[in-house]
Amino acid sequence: MAGMAVAVTSAGAAAAVAQTSFSGLAPDDEAGWARLATMYPVSRKVIQLENGYWGSMVTPVMAVHRAVLDRLNSENSVYARRAMQKDRATARERMAVELGVQPREIGVARNAAEALSALICQFRNVTAGDRIMYSDLDYESAQGAMVSLARDRRAEAVKLSAPRALTHDGLIAFYTDAIARTPQLKLVLLTHMVHRNGLVLPVKEITAFARARGVQVIVDAAQSFAHIDFKLPDFGADFVGMNFHKWVGAPLGVAALWIRASAIPQIAPARDELEADDSDAQSRLHLGTFDFAPLLTVPAAFDFQARITVPTKLKRLQMLRNRWVQPVRGIDGVEVLLPDDPRLYGASTSFRLKGRTSTADNIGITDALLERFNIMSVHRSGLADGSCVRITPSLFTTLAEVDALAPALRTLAGEMAR
Repeated sequence: MAGMAVAVTSAGAAAAVAQTSFSGLAPDDEAGWARLATMYPVSRKVIQLENGYWGSMVTPVMAVHRAVLDRLNSENSVYARRAMQKDRATARERMAVELGVQPREIGVARNAAEALSALICQFRNVTAGDRIMYSDLDYESAQGAMVSLARDRRAEAVKLSAPRALTHDGLIAFYTDAIARTPQLKLVLLTHMVHRNGLVLPVKEITAFARARGVQVIVDAAQSFAHIDFKLPDFGADFVGMNFHKWVGAPLGVAALWIRASAIPQIAPARDELEADDSDAQSRLHLGTFDFAPLLTVPAAFDFQARITVPTKLKRLQMLRNRWVQPVRGIDGVEVLLPDDPRLYGASTSFRLKGRTSTADNIGITDALLERFNIMSVHRSGLADGSCVRITPSLFTTLAEVDALAPALRTLAGEMAR
């Protein structure tokens, strides 16, 4: 990859990665963020406030991705069966540095759902009569994997419904109380940043309580990695799933699971692995032939993110979030689903219009925002108290774009109150 990156840089496309630093940029430095925004080739025909699905690549990373694709197609197996093996190892090593772990503890996946499915469904230490725990805050497929694990092992899956009043200490008490009163509990699933409402869960504190009682924890960091500032061991858990196509800004199709080296035997090998290596987490996921280009582009994506840094990024994203949340709190008939405790949110926060809790209601709201106000958002369902609409600005989002939301919601709330 090093040679390829040099070739792209010499063409000028990736020079900005090495020459421009946005680290330490103040959240309200509009000129500085506007310079960064020029590197995102996003359409401005629509106000894009749904950036939690995946992150747009910047042009320097796109250039590296294209160069990788060109090489894969021009050199084919000559590259794939020889030099690419070293480049894949280099990409994995770079992941390890950024995650704060060892390369052998990482298993490359195509998305976080695949990584979490392997961690959950192949978790060995659950037998008949045991209990496992998850909540309405967790991702749909991860919930499904927990149910499947319980069914396959004749265990009991305990589903929690998170409280409506969300506070940092209240969330810790909610989970620790549930863990303390659940006998035979072997495994808990925790989502670090919830895709439904944007909540950042105090995973470290909950995990410490669970582990002290012999309960293992799997953490879903799909939305939070490179969004919140942490290294994987900080959680205190042995198992984490994440992806690189959201806030790392890598191409779609690359993610990872992490298993602490001492805990690799607790996850069964992939069924495709005839001679599984208990010292290497990759043996827990069998990829076969997959799209290698996203993986090989990951180092370039990390290079670019290093020019911003996660703390600088988070401050900007929180400022953009607060820019629409604060005026919306004053609109009668609109409920913002997260408090203003900065420990509990990043870019994303969801809202709900009074009395509109069905999935159909919230699809209708997203349709109205797009068709009438040119604002792209997304409905989220699955919370125990009903569906909602999620808003997620990105680093290319302007103040004028987030400022368009509050007047739109004031109009919609007023219409629905009549």
